[in-house]
Amino acid sequence: MENKNNSAKDNTMEKIISLCKRRGFIYQGSEIYGGLAGTWDYGPLGVELKNNIQNLWWKRFVTDREDMYGISAAILMNQEVWKSTGHVAGFADPLVEDLKTKKRYRVDHLLEANGVDPKGMSLEDMDNLLKEKKIKSPDGNQLGDARQFNLMLKTHIGAIEDDSSISYLRPETAQGMFVNFKNVVDSFHPKLPFGLAQIGKAFRNEIAPRDFIFRVRELEQMEIEYFVKEENWAENFESLREEMWNYIKDLGINLEKVHELEVGDGDRAHYSKRTIDFEFDFPFGRKELYGLAYRTDFDLKSHATGSKVDLSYFDEEAGARIVPHCIEPSFGVGRTILAVIADAYMEEPAKEEGEEPRVYLKFAPKVAPTVAAVFPLLKNKPELVQKARDVFNSLRKDSVLAGRIAFDDNGNIGKRYRRQDEIGTPFCITVDFDTLGENPENKDTVTVRNRDTGVQERIPLHDLTYLLKDALIA
Repeated sequence: MENKNNSAKDNTMEKIISLCKRRGFIYQGSEIYGGLAGTWDYGPLGVELKNNIQNLWWKRFVTDREDMYGISAAILMNQEVWKSTGHVAGFADPLVEDLKTKKRYRVDHLLEANGVDPKGMSLEDMDNLLKEKKIKSPDGNQLGDARQFNLMLKTHIGAIEDDSSISYLRPETAQGMFVNFKNVVDSFHPKLPFGLAQIGKAFRNEIAPRDFIFRVRELEQMEIEYFVKEENWAENFESLREEMWNYIKDLGINLEKVHELEVGDGDRAHYSKRTIDFEFDFPFGRKELYGLAYRTDFDLKSHATGSKVDLSYFDEEAGARIVPHCIEPSFGVGRTILAVIADAYMEEPAKEEGEEPRVYLKFAPKVAPTVAAVFPLLKNKPELVQKARDVFNSLRKDSVLAGRIAFDDNGNIGKRYRRQDEIGTPFCITVDFDTLGENPENKDTVTVRNRDTGVQERIPLHDLTYLLKDALIA
């Protein structure tokens, strides 16, 4: 039974990957050259989906609040940043090498594949288990000793390549906010608590990228560093936890597929006193989606020591300087996109013999790349095409709907519905002869089809904008 379940999950993931490529959501990076593992390109619809997800995040956590300040820090940073935080010495994953093929694998992944939960285990413990259970590589070969592999991608700045020119493609966006803490305080004099927020690229030299866009080498993060007084950390932690759940609701994700995991002492990062992982039921299993960590004052103190710059904050109420503590809600953009698509992926059995099952993406209108598609009933009737064009142009002039209305006259109506269903368009609007006045009672009305129910109803043209905008704020 276990094998059948795994096969079904794998099959769903294959279908999602196929749909993403076919409909222009996500492509393999450098595909025409054979690809590059762990890199993915977002197509026209993928970019719109990603932008909508990021815009919802920015609105909830930044523009709708008075205590958040957005920044965009450089990807390349002084190498001393990463030495101060311990990344140069310890940002690593456990690695083991196939002694014959020289291929490298994550030790924890090999243990998981052999029914062992490696959480909380030391490198030595994992290495001993590999040997004790005589685990071999996926190619059936002997494995070497387990060791730590630093995940940072190293580069050199300038014309001379020596130790002084070393830099790294940042492995996380967080440190760009910590090193700008003093700048923001000096520029804006914010009152505690306050946060810095950023959306940006990060890079990790993953040993084994896998599961589509779940584990990659080039990723995007939406992160907040929220600074608080130490005695107030718990209440602010709880407030941000609630806001994370509200954001998940914004995305339209089924809340029953999201689970909180309280991370234990042995599994938390060394700087964290409390961490909650938000896990999602992906087709390939329950995996981490987001994280919420209480990082204490570790980062500001580390950078103050490394840079020899005072990163304390003057607390007017206490009349003294303090080092604020920090709470970090962290969101992966790619994992959010994958969760949204996986949750939205639906299949309906064929209603008649010979028909294909109906596949559709049940996106919430807020995140759907296209909110509505406008059709002429027949593409060979110029009067219908022109009227449909007029409706299309009228809708997309609205500032809220701009860029989220499509025009489609390719193929018959049935094929158009199937195509729009597959890209998750909530509404299809058809201009027919009644719209032109063939039936006077229906003049200046259109047929609006609901993606989820298949129900069609006639709507006056002057109500279309309100219908679609209401769907976006629902």
